[in-house]
Amino acid sequence: MTMKNTLTIVAAVAAAVFAQATFAQPAAPAVRADVKAETKAAEKAGKLTPAGEGGAPKAMAPAGPTAARADVKSETKAAEKAGALTPAGEGTSATAKATGKSTKTRAERKAETRAAAKAKQLTPAGEGPAK
Repeated sequence: MTMKNTLTIVAAVAAAVFAQATFAQPAAPAVRADVKAETKAAEKAGKLTPAGEGGAPKAMAPAGPTAARADVKSETKAAEKAGALTPAGEGTSATAKATGKSTKTRAERKAETRAAAKAKQLTPAGEGPAK
């Protein structure tokens, strides 16, 4: 054998020995109860990454109310009396009031719509202004 081959073999054996030590597992595997306890502690501390493609967890604002329930209820009742509450539904403004009954008949509205269509003043469906 040549000196070059001998050195190559010695280097390969040394690498194999050191690699075994590097990838060796700990002496005793973790017990299931220990892993569960570590996971609960990490969850309480907010250090778990959510499932899916999300990143690291973000710091959350402290949970809990900032005002007493009675205070919130009294503010809501006062706003209701003042007419400042937004009605339930699709977010109509609090200042918009129903105008009541229409002053035009159905036939008058249909005639106006036909005239606007002939004059090409109607906006095509789906092309109206963004809300």
